[in-house]
Amino acid sequence: MEMKEYKTITQVAGPLVFVEKTEPVAYGELVTLTLPDGSTRRGQVLDTSKDIVIVQVFEGTRGVDTTSTVRFTGDIVKLNCSQDMLGRILSGSGEPIDGGPKIVPEERRPIVGAAINPYARQYPREFIQTGISAIDGMNTLVRGQKLPIFSGSGLPHNDIALQVARQAKVRGEGEEFAVIFAAMGITYEEAYQFMKEFERTGALERAVVFLNLANDPAIERLLTPRMALTAAEFLAYEYDLHILVILTDMTNYCEALREISAAREEVPGRRGYPGYMYTDLATIYERAGRIRGRKGTITQMPILTMPGDDITHPIPDLTGYITEGQIVLSRELHAKGIYPPINVLPSLSRLMKEGIGEGYTRDDHPQWNDQMYAAYAEGVDLRGLVAIVGEEALSERDRLFLKFADEFERRFVQQGRYEDRDIEYTLDLGWELLSMLPERELTKVERKFIEKYHPKYKKGAEAKPAEGEAEAS
Repeated sequence: MEMKEYKTITQVAGPLVFVEKTEPVAYGELVTLTLPDGSTRRGQVLDTSKDIVIVQVFEGTRGVDTTSTVRFTGDIVKLNCSQDMLGRILSGSGEPIDGGPKIVPEERRPIVGAAINPYARQYPREFIQTGISAIDGMNTLVRGQKLPIFSGSGLPHNDIALQVARQAKVRGEGEEFAVIFAAMGITYEEAYQFMKEFERTGALERAVVFLNLANDPAIERLLTPRMALTAAEFLAYEYDLHILVILTDMTNYCEALREISAAREEVPGRRGYPGYMYTDLATIYERAGRIRGRKGTITQMPILTMPGDDITHPIPDLTGYITEGQIVLSRELHAKGIYPPINVLPSLSRLMKEGIGEGYTRDDHPQWNDQMYAAYAEGVDLRGLVAIVGEEALSERDRLFLKFADEFERRFVQQGRYEDRDIEYTLDLGWELLSMLPERELTKVERKFIEKYHPKYKKGAEAKPAEGEAEAS
């Protein structure tokens, strides 16, 4: 099919080019612009009306003027998909940037993805072990879930993202697992750190990395998460892999969305973000899940920095509506030198109950979690009281809960950046902390679990036969 060239550009605004319409064009269609100096740029049809076509230019519009020519290609943005993507580092638009060869596609897939029929969805379940106690024990990630991390500027969310990417695994024989890591709007320094870390630790072998830098065009930032999710869908549904998609930082993505919206002179919504941002974010987050009859799964962990640490800001607010919980990082814990600074009290994994307990983690996990949460919450409340009346005014019981909260943060939440804890270690560590409290205070846990896992009885079980254990209880 012959592609016609048009010289009907009427206006250039920011990353957008307005072209007078001469024949029907499709939404999302790829466009090639030829500049007066003979160089070319790629673009995509963003909107089309009766008279005007709006084209977003991927490489920016510097040098584009009304004498530039526009050619509509009749194609849409696609990603070259292949199993050879594993172990590769790609740009935000899917081109290799690791010095390796181009990816020979097994299939070229449109990056918009197909919506999953709700009836075809299977409920997310089964445990993904991240090796981080505050997540695995208290806010468990399950296969097919979307669980975001709410961070703030200056907090170590990138370190946590890398640690999860390195350590995440699904338990069970013959379960193949891979990570898709997409970074948006990051600096050269961060990109270098990500690339080096992936290569140094060997995590790159089972990962596909997409890097969109801060000086790359805003338009490319809108493509990056969709490229990553297209790669995830290909590997999950064609090769039966369990995929964890880490997207950082969704705030940079939303800023790019606002920039494009302003260039289109759209009526702004809350804080200048477009009114359709909820729908746009949903087209990304809802590409996680499990499909009936397919072995592969897609789990998402989007990371976003809350502007001004404000959890009511539109980006975390809308993300919280669409996703199934959140992991909240705390500036206060970070100031205490605790890594990872995960505040378990406002954090929540709504699907946690589907992936823990007997057959998934361990039989005591659900009640253990309730007890740990209750004891820590009480200890944190008592800190407020101590600030008013002083520790001397507390009862002996209250002092134990106060000490529990400190030890919980120092020993349970805090761990090394390269410390990979399995779930049994996490649960046993929690029981060790609970043993600081009198047994009568462990009201959330059945007696049988206390006798099975409490250090006092476990030591007895190692030293005595089973009937001795019964006598001790």
